[in-house]
Amino acid sequence: MRPEPRRHETNDLTSGKDTGGISRATTFLMAAACGLIAANLYYAQPLVKPISESLGLSPNIAGFLVTMTQIGYGIGLLLIVPLGDLIENRRLILSVMGLATAALVTAAFSTHAAMFLPAALFIGIGSCAVQILVPFAAHLAPEAKRGQVVGNVMSGLMFGIMMARPIASFITELSSWHVVYFYSIAVMLVLGIVLSRALPQRFPTSHMKYGDLLFSMARLALKTPVLQRRALYQAAMFGAFSLFWTATPLLLASPAFGISQAGIALFALAGVAGTIAAPIAGRLADRGMTRLASALAMGMAALSFLMTLVVAPGSTLSLALLVVAALVLDFGVTANVVLGQRAIYSLGAEYRSRLNGLYMATFFMGGAAGSAIGAWAFAQGGWTLTAWIGFALPLAAALYFATEKRR
Repeated sequence: MRPEPRRHETNDLTSGKDTGGISRATTFLMAAACGLIAANLYYAQPLVKPISESLGLSPNIAGFLVTMTQIGYGIGLLLIVPLGDLIENRRLILSVMGLATAALVTAAFSTHAAMFLPAALFIGIGSCAVQILVPFAAHLAPEAKRGQVVGNVMSGLMFGIMMARPIASFITELSSWHVVYFYSIAVMLVLGIVLSRALPQRFPTSHMKYGDLLFSMARLALKTPVLQRRALYQAAMFGAFSLFWTATPLLLASPAFGISQAGIALFALAGVAGTIAAPIAGRLADRGMTRLASALAMGMAALSFLMTLVVAPGSTLSLALLVVAALVLDFGVTANVVLGQRAIYSLGAEYRSRLNGLYMATFFMGGAAGSAIGAWAFAQGGWTLTAWIGFALPLAAALYFATEKRR
């Protein structure tokens, strides 16, 4: 489905001509930027307990500390990311990062929920800058290596997400959760300076009005089967991911384990290994192996939750199984998101930002629901209920995937 005629896109760093490539330095810069910005979405995830206690939130709604950020991210994906098809990309990225930085300042000084939760919403909106960077990298990459380049940039994004949890936990153990946000403010300011000097410019040639742009997104959502399927697959997968990483800090801090914030940080490091899945998945997609890789990714995500139900929480074996499950889950979710991006980026360069915004918004709404459900399920039925809900999500994705016709 290609609802608009193709337009020439300016990809060259200086002359505006399509060079058919992207340098390693530019790829690394974009990957690093994605990781540092995306980390803002997840600093609160392992800190649900200390932040909620500090702000006076009950355990049943503590998950909204993470959910608000993800809702904001979804809003940004739908309303801001599509502007990458209209506005010079570097200027847009820096402007959105400025919004995130202002929200981080508010969060750092928050003393009650009425102040923190709106700040979390705008942190999410501002963090959508990463999803302007990812299709930007895809524009610069040649078709034959687009999956590889997107995978490399996404590995940086996922590395940032995975490292956000242990960094936040370590800082909080040494000082307080407020310092985590002061640290992020400094990172955003330095990163903004670097990107303003080193990031290439890209001037889209579309002259659509903003209202028409948003209307075209509705048309893309309704008439692009590949987008619909890949977005729903990943919504279920990311819902499971968010549920796991919202509930496991609560489990580890519970009497069953009694692990400190520093111990939770060490546990979170297990997920970092999953970032290697992004470039692997990108290369498999470039070789036409998307279907096989997708099935494996969904199977891994479902298996990860079953592993945690083998023994009751509290023993050394159960902790070891949780660590392995974290690695397996993160590997499967990371692989699946890159496979989806590779598929939708092949539909057309002229509306790539809009496709990316729709794709990301859909599955991050799944992530927001997963965070809220994870905290609720753990409060109501402990880890057993939480794990079974987590297992059901990738299973549902796999069953829907089984109905996809071979192309």
